[in-house]
Amino acid sequence: MRFSVPALLAVAAASSAQAKAPAYDTAAPIAYLKDVQTGRVLFAKEADKRIPPASMGKMMSVYVAFKLIKAGEASLDQKVLVRPETWKKWNNQGSTMFLEVNSQVSVENLLHGIVTLSGNDACVVLAEGLGGTEANYVALMNREAQRLGLKNSHFANTNGWPDPNEYVTARDLATIAEATIRDFPDLYARFYQKEGFTWGKTMGSGQDITQSNRNPLLGKVPGADGLKTGHTEEAGYGFTGSAIQNGRRLVMVVAGLPSFGERVSASVDFMNWGFAAWQNVPLGKKGQSLGKVAIEDAAEPTISAVAGRDLYVTLPRGFGMERKTSVEGLPGLKAPLKAGQQVGNLVVTMPGQAPVKVPLVTPVAIEEAGIFRRALNWMMSFFS
Repeated sequence: MRFSVPALLAVAAASSAQAKAPAYDTAAPIAYLKDVQTGRVLFAKEADKRIPPASMGKMMSVYVAFKLIKAGEASLDQKVLVRPETWKKWNNQGSTMFLEVNSQVSVENLLHGIVTLSGNDACVVLAEGLGGTEANYVALMNREAQRLGLKNSHFANTNGWPDPNEYVTARDLATIAEATIRDFPDLYARFYQKEGFTWGKTMGSGQDITQSNRNPLLGKVPGADGLKTGHTEEAGYGFTGSAIQNGRRLVMVVAGLPSFGERVSASVDFMNWGFAAWQNVPLGKKGQSLGKVAIEDAAEPTISAVAGRDLYVTLPRGFGMERKTSVEGLPGLKAPLKAGQQVGNLVVTMPGQAPVKVPLVTPVAIEEAGIFRRALNWMMSFFS
């Protein structure tokens, strides 16, 4: 069986979660922080509790739009009609892009209106333009949620408007953010970093309306480049964010905060702690042999166990200098094996920390040896 990179990351993350983490406290009732490079969860507080998404649910609306654009089923310059019925319902409901009734708006501008301005009207107009109806588009959102493995999320609308049938978790919101960055890097960079956007005109004077991005990390945390805030009376103030520093990307979620200001301070402190208290230590380059493991019924009794990708481990800062590594083979390994199949783990040990295991693979397919070679291997092992 061939192990995919996400599967290897999941194994590494599950193993490393046992290690004692640096102490941290946050005022946020719900908080989650993950290192994307290694898959390690750095902090989790009520991460699997179902909560209303508020406008953070718009990330899934954007994810579906990005997927349609990448597949060629939609384009950024495609124009969408602002239907009178949609305008009447959403013109003054919460955050708005200030769309004009019966106007034709490009998909690109609608995406800016969603990501930067958090426009509830922009979400529904985009959904009707790309899905026919909002209900059809929501069905696409839930299908993608299942495909991405969101275990505790369900969407009832495109903009996060309060609905008893709509819920998410912090862990699932982080998964949406990570998938957006991974699957659509160019579109992510194009839409999620803008500090403001101008659309619509004021009544009377007709002046341009410029609204600022509410992302609390932009301009406060180096490398911040996304994603989405949310607020309703029931949900409180929340934020799903990401930043990258020196090639290391973190994704965070906070939710349930009582005020705009506390969302800002909690978000900035949380992300800064993630970069300051933890470090990513390189373990080996892709294809590098890191040890030997025994394989039953192979032509050679041992084979190289190599890094299937560039390997890093996330450790509390200061522990990298004290780490020790060893290689352990998986029990019961027997030829034949496929190239890229996991054959062991690189075990990282540190004082006062639980061991961290990072998967290793075979670089080539391992064929089963003939009967005479197996007999010779058995005799060699017996006499040794």
